[in-house]
Amino acid sequence: MPIRRLPARSLLPALVLAVLAALPTAAADRKFTTSPTLATEARVLVQLLSQAHYNRDAVRSSNYVEVVKDYMSGLDGQRMFFLKSDREKFERDYGTSLYWNVSRLGNIDAAYDIFYVYEKRAADRANWIFQNLDTAAAGLDTDEYFRLDRSKVEWPANAAEADHLWLNRLKFELIAELLNKKTPEEAKTTVRKRYERMLKNVAELEGSDVAELFLSTIGHLYDPHTTYLSGDTYEDFGIQMKLELVGIGAMLGLEDDYCVVREIVPGGPADLSKALKPNDKILAVGQKEGEPVEILGMKLRKIVDMIRGDKGTPVRLLIQPGDATDPSARKEISIVRDVVKLNSARAHAAIFQIPAKSGGTEPIGVINLPSFYGPSDEDGADAQSSASLDVAKLIGELKTAGIKGLVLDLRRNGGGLLSEAIDVAGLFIKNGPVVQVKNYAGDIQVNSDQNSAVAYDGPMAVLVDRFSASASEIVTGALQNYGRAIVVGDKSTHGKGSVQALEEMKRYVPQLAFSPLKTGAIKFTIQKYYLPNGNSTQLKGVVPDIVLPSLEDYLQIGEADLPHALAWDEIPSTLFDARPIPGVVLQTLQNDSLDRQKSLEEFSYLRRNVDRFKTRQEEKLVSLNLLIREKRQTEDEAFRKSLKDERAELAKQDYPSQEFRLGPVEPARLPTPANKDAKDPDDPDAVEDELLSTDENGFAKVDVHLKECLRIVGDAVALAQDKTQWADNSPPLALSSSDRG
Repeated sequence: MPIRRLPARSLLPALVLAVLAALPTAAADRKFTTSPTLATEARVLVQLLSQAHYNRDAVRSSNYVEVVKDYMSGLDGQRMFFLKSDREKFERDYGTSLYWNVSRLGNIDAAYDIFYVYEKRAADRANWIFQNLDTAAAGLDTDEYFRLDRSKVEWPANAAEADHLWLNRLKFELIAELLNKKTPEEAKTTVRKRYERMLKNVAELEGSDVAELFLSTIGHLYDPHTTYLSGDTYEDFGIQMKLELVGIGAMLGLEDDYCVVREIVPGGPADLSKALKPNDKILAVGQKEGEPVEILGMKLRKIVDMIRGDKGTPVRLLIQPGDATDPSARKEISIVRDVVKLNSARAHAAIFQIPAKSGGTEPIGVINLPSFYGPSDEDGADAQSSASLDVAKLIGELKTAGIKGLVLDLRRNGGGLLSEAIDVAGLFIKNGPVVQVKNYAGDIQVNSDQNSAVAYDGPMAVLVDRFSASASEIVTGALQNYGRAIVVGDKSTHGKGSVQALEEMKRYVPQLAFSPLKTGAIKFTIQKYYLPNGNSTQLKGVVPDIVLPSLEDYLQIGEADLPHALAWDEIPSTLFDARPIPGVVLQTLQNDSLDRQKSLEEFSYLRRNVDRFKTRQEEKLVSLNLLIREKRQTEDEAFRKSLKDERAELAKQDYPSQEFRLGPVEPARLPTPANKDAKDPDDPDAVEDELLSTDENGFAKVDVHLKECLRIVGDAVALAQDKTQWADNSPPLALSSSDRG
C-alpha cells in the first residue's frame, strides 16, 4: 500500500491576538520537557536507524544538520514565518551536535527551542495580519503575483521581505474568497477566522506533538517512509494503518499546513460517493447542521474525531480539489458515514463488446482489482475471500462467457499483501519467481509462484496509473518480465519499492514496558523489492509498454517527488523460464495505438484537458489582480462547459458492457443531492468529476484509458491468431480457476 507521511504537524500560520488574550498565559511562555521514557525512545530510534535501516550506510552523523532545515519546514511548510537568519542560527547552534545529543543522551531540546521561535513568530504575524487585512483588501488591483508553492525556496531574508510576502498572501486568500461569491467583508471575516483558528491550534500543540515531528524528521533523513509514532499516535494507529478511517473511508495526512487525502478506501463511503479523491485538501469540516469549522493547522487526531460519527449521519467537507487548475477552487461535499463494505472493495469484472478487426464485435473482459486484500474476520460467510481467489473466480466466469482477451485494471491500487500479489501473478504464469527481496545486508530472497496451474493464458494487458504502487507494481512488473501482459497507462507507476517494519520501542527496551507513560513505535524501511529480471521498482516504478496522455503525469504524487527517496538500482536476474513480448509485436501494438491517439475524437478531448491542466500546473505564480482572476475564472467556466458538452457526446460511443460482481450487488455510485447542489458552477475542475462519473455498472463513462486498453487487447487478439506473434509465451494449457484449488 502506498505510504503516507505521519502527522507532520504542519503547524500553519499563526493566529490571533484575541485568542492569545483569552489564554491564561501566552503560549510562548510554555516550556516542554523530555521525560526519561521519551529520551530513551529517542536514543533507541537513532540506534535502530543507524544499525538496521536499509539505507543506514548512506547517512552519516554529519548529515543530521539537514534535520534542522527539514524540521523547520515541517513547522513552516511554506517558509514564511522563519527568516533565513533563523535557519543559519539553528544550524550553527544545533547542527554539528544533533546526532550525538539524540543518540547518546536522548536530548531533543533543539526541537523545543526551534518550536518556541516558530510559536513567537506565529503570534507576532497574527497581530500583523489583523492590522493589515484592510490594506490587503484595498490593493486587489495590483500587477504583482503570488508564488503558490514556496516549500523549496529560501526563507525571507529579513522582516521587510517577510511583510511583503505576507501582504501578497493575504491578497491571494481574499481573492480566493471573493471568487467564491463572498462579499469583501465576508472575505475578510473568513480570513480573520482562519488565522484565529490556526493560532488556537498552535497553542494547543503539546510537547509530544513537537517531539513526534522532530523524531519523524530524523527518520525521514533515511527515507520518506521512516517515521516515529508517539504513544498517542501508536495507540490510534488503527486509523492510519487500516484501509479505512471510521466514518468516510479515507486515509488522511498533514502536509504544508493542510489536511490532505492520501488514499480513498475501495468500497468506502467516500469511494462510493465519488465526491472525494486522493490529493484533495480538506479545508473545513461540518456536521449535518451548523457552520463548518476551518481545520487549517489543526492536529490530525482532532480532524479525524470531527469526521467520525454515527453510521448513517452526514459529514460536510469543504475541499480544494487536488488537481485544481485554479488555486481558489472550492466546493462543499456531503458524505454519509458508514463502514467499509467488503463486497464493494472486492474485485469485480465486466465484459465489453469492442469492434473486431474481422467485423462485428468481440468480448474483452476487464477485472478491476482495488487492492491486494486477504481473508478477514469481518468477512462473515465469505471468510475465505482474497484478491487471488476472487480474481480466479471472475476469470472463470469471464471465460465461461467467452472472452477473447483480458484487461487487469490496477489503477489506484495502492498495494496490500505480498502473498496475494504473488498468487495473483501466479494466475497468469505456470510457476516461477514473482519478486525478489533484498535486505540491508545484501541477502536476497526469491518469492515464487509454486502452483503450475494457470487460470488464464490468453492475450491480456495490465492497466496502471501513477497511483498503482507496491504490490501492484510487483504484479505488473512480473507479468511484463514474463511477456504475459502488455502494460498500458501513465508514464510510470508510483515507484514504491521498499518494505517497512513496525516495531514497538518496548520490544528493544524491556524496561519501557513498566513505564507509566505511553510508549511509541518506529516504522522503518528494512528491504527493497526487485522484479524477476533484477530491476528495482523503487523510484522509477514500472514503465508501461504503451503510454497514454494523463493528468496524473503532471502531479507530484510519485515516489520520486518525495525527499530522501531511496535510489533505483538493480540486482542480478533470477532464473525464470520466460521472455518479454517480442519487440516486433510491441512495435505493432504501439503504432496502432499511436494512430488512434492522433485520430480519435476522445483523445483530442483528453489531450485538451491534459494540456490545459499542464499549462496551469506550470504557472508557479498567480495574479493578485481581482479583475484578471475574474476573467480567468470566466474562461475556465467556458472551457469546462465545452468539455462537458463534448463528453456527453462521447459517452454515446461507450462500448456496451455487462458487469460481474462477487457477493451482493451494491447500489449505483451516484452523487448525493447535497453534492449536486454544492458543485460550484465556476469550478473549472468539476469536469474531472464528470470524467470519473460512472454508469449503472460502476465503470466510468468516457474512460479513455480503459477504452484504448480494450482496443490494444483487441489488437493482441488479432495478432494471437499467428502463434509466433503471441502464444509462444503462453502456458501450453489453460486451466479453469477451480483447477487451482
